[in-house]
Amino acid sequence: MGKGWVLTVAAMAVTAGCGGDGGGSSPTPAGTAHLTVASPAYPQGGTIPRRYTCDGEGVSPPLAFAGVPAHTAGLALTLRDPDAPHGTFTHWLVWNMGPGTTGLTAGAHPRGATEGRNGFEKTGYGGPCPPRGDEPHHYVLTVYATDRHLHLSPDTTEQVLLHALAGHTLATGSLTGRYGR
Repeated sequence: MGKGWVLTVAAMAVTAGCGGDGGGSSPTPAGTAHLTVASPAYPQGGTIPRRYTCDGEGVSPPLAFAGVPAHTAGLALTLRDPDAPHGTFTHWLVWNMGPGTTGLTAGAHPRGATEGRNGFEKTGYGGPCPPRGDEPHHYVLTVYATDRHLHLSPDTTEQVLLHALAGHTLATGSLTGRYGR
C-alpha cells in the first residue's frame, strides 16, 4: 500500500472520530453510529478487481476500518450479493475480530476471528462470481461493531449471525463494489 493510502486511512480515522459522545454516554443503540469502510483495491461503487473474484485468485480484498466506538467488544463482517438470481447470496461471514482491528490485508484470515459458511457451502471468503452475461452485480461488504463476543459455530449462516447481532450492534459501515462477467 502506498503513502497516499496511509494518508487516506489516517484522514478516515480523524473524520470518523469527530463529534464525540459527550464523555460518559452509553453505546449508541441499534447501530446508529457510522464506521468508515474502505479498500485501496476499489472505491465505493467501483469495480472489484478480477484478483478478488472467482475469475482471479479469489482472495479477499484489502480493507480499512475507522470510527470503531470505544465500547466495542468485537467486529463482524458480511459480504453479500443482493443481485443474485435466487435471492441474496453470502460471500463472506466473519465475527469476533478484535475491536482494535483497523483493517485486513488481501487474502487475510482475521486472527482470533471465526469465519462462517458462505453461499458456496465453504468456510471463509468466496469471491464474486455472478452468472456470465448478467449486468454487473453489487457486492455489499458491511462491518459491524458489536458490544459482545459472539458464541457461534463455524457453520453459522448469515441469518444466524445477523440475529446474534440484533440489539448488540454499536455501529455499522459498508463498502459496495460491482463485478460482472
